[in-house]
Amino acid sequence: MPLPRTVETMARRWLLTLILLVVAIVAAVTGRTVLFVIMVLFALAASPLAFPTSIPAAEAQARSAADGKPIVYWRPGCPFCLRLRTTLAFQSRRLHWVDIWKDPAAAAAVRAVADGNETVPTVILRGEPHVNPNPTWLRAAIRAR
Repeated sequence: MPLPRTVETMARRWLLTLILLVVAIVAAVTGRTVLFVIMVLFALAASPLAFPTSIPAAEAQARSAADGKPIVYWRPGCPFCLRLRTTLAFQSRRLHWVDIWKDPAAAAAVRAVADGNETVPTVILRGEPHVNPNPTWLRAAIRAR
């Protein structure tokens, strides 16, 4: 019997975090304190907790039309999304974040601009899609707004 969609999505969102925590526990049990700390930090960074609250794609599009803020389509565990998030640092609150694993419409929006692939991060800036943009370029574009 397949899992309900919400349980499946929740499991997928937390899988990398759980794997990293298991590695951290093994490291702790075997006395590798430094590895334990590193794995816990990686687990926190890879978790959905490292990102601003995700909103549905339709809401992000409406808000973006009203306030002009860019939309970032992302997914938990994506190293490129994490790189973007950490590069933007506190400026990340100046964007609308949409988790494509939470919202099928968001995944469809990404596929529409990424040649049918769910390539993230995909950023919509001033109505123009940018698939996996350079984080430094995006930070400068946000500051220039």
